[in-house]
Amino acid sequence: MFKLPLVFAGALAAALALAPSANAADPDPHDWDAVLEAARGQTVYFNAWGGSENINSYIDWAGQTLKQRYGVTVTHVKLDDTANAVAKVLAEKAAGKDEGGSVDLIWINGENFASMKRQGLLMAPDWTTALPNWAYVDHENKPTILTDFTIPTDGLESPWGGAKLVFFHDSARTPAEEMPKSSAELLEWVQANPGRFSYPQPPDFIGSSFLKQVLSETIVDKTKLSQPVTEASFSQDTAPLFDYLDQLHPNLWRGGKAYPQNYPDMKQKLADGELDIIFAFNPSEASAGIAAGELPDTVRSFTYPGGTLGNTHFVAIPYNAASKAGALVLANFLISPEAQARKQDPSIWGDPTVLAMDKLSEADRSAFAALDLGVATLKPDELGPALDEPHPDWMERIEGEWLRRYGAAN
Repeated sequence: MFKLPLVFAGALAAALALAPSANAADPDPHDWDAVLEAARGQTVYFNAWGGSENINSYIDWAGQTLKQRYGVTVTHVKLDDTANAVAKVLAEKAAGKDEGGSVDLIWINGENFASMKRQGLLMAPDWTTALPNWAYVDHENKPTILTDFTIPTDGLESPWGGAKLVFFHDSARTPAEEMPKSSAELLEWVQANPGRFSYPQPPDFIGSSFLKQVLSETIVDKTKLSQPVTEASFSQDTAPLFDYLDQLHPNLWRGGKAYPQNYPDMKQKLADGELDIIFAFNPSEASAGIAAGELPDTVRSFTYPGGTLGNTHFVAIPYNAASKAGALVLANFLISPEAQARKQDPSIWGDPTVLAMDKLSEADRSAFAALDLGVATLKPDELGPALDEPHPDWMERIEGEWLRRYGAAN
């Protein structure tokens, strides 16, 4: 979800020869009974974003369940930036600590996955497709399960949930018919309603996602986004994006001189009436906020008919993890019908499933069908097309340019 600092990553990467991901001592997920036996008594240090109480509670539930059923202890290492966990693994590799690492499982996608894959920091490939619950995963119809920000996953990370960029507003203050239907219309709306919109400062994941959404709509040659940045044409390719932001920023909340800290902060500002439009990467987020008493029940969702960004988020096991068997058991449980249905419940989390309903038993399908997704959740056919995430190289370059132009020092 978040990015490894470029200076740190570049310096260490230059100093390291890539170590093979495979390890003869790695547990074999094809022999699941042996994995379960090896996992019993292990502690899995699950490095995952800790900025949302409902997500933290869900991870606590998963940990309690694993302890009861499999004798595996799950310790949630709460991160404010996934890059910190990636940096820890990279530092251990630089120090020659190829076994007994401090990170067992990471909630990850995008730039961080690309960095770990490139630098040989992940457990041997194809373990994900050998998990027993992989049989339920909808990899045939969800291409982002096999390709993470244009990078093939190669069985190095296990899908955990879906994501789609969706906007929210309070219908008691702002009528649905007035909501923008594209980034261009959003700019017009903000100019007509100054101070009523903002986004978190990159490299916050949600803030960076807003930049990618605008980039995807404004770049002239969209095919370039599936490839690494071409330095010779970067300024020309991103000129429409930064022209857009130059027009947007003077009309942002606090005149673009300060930014919301993250999505929970935006959510609070919508509830308090400071902002009129916010956004998240979870179609059920508004309903979950209503169910938790964090948002008024008049909040509704909308999206762009032309499409918004969509992706899948994953969990991955570092090559030197100390508790690989336990990490495999946790990764497998997280894609079980039981865990996925609970996660999709807006009163608990509201995160979209990665499972295919036609692969499930009748009882499991009924559990999903019985979920009340909430009054503010758009139906699947109302979400609009999913725009592909750009190659990770784009985000690294755009964040750097954003900070140069608009960062706190400016």
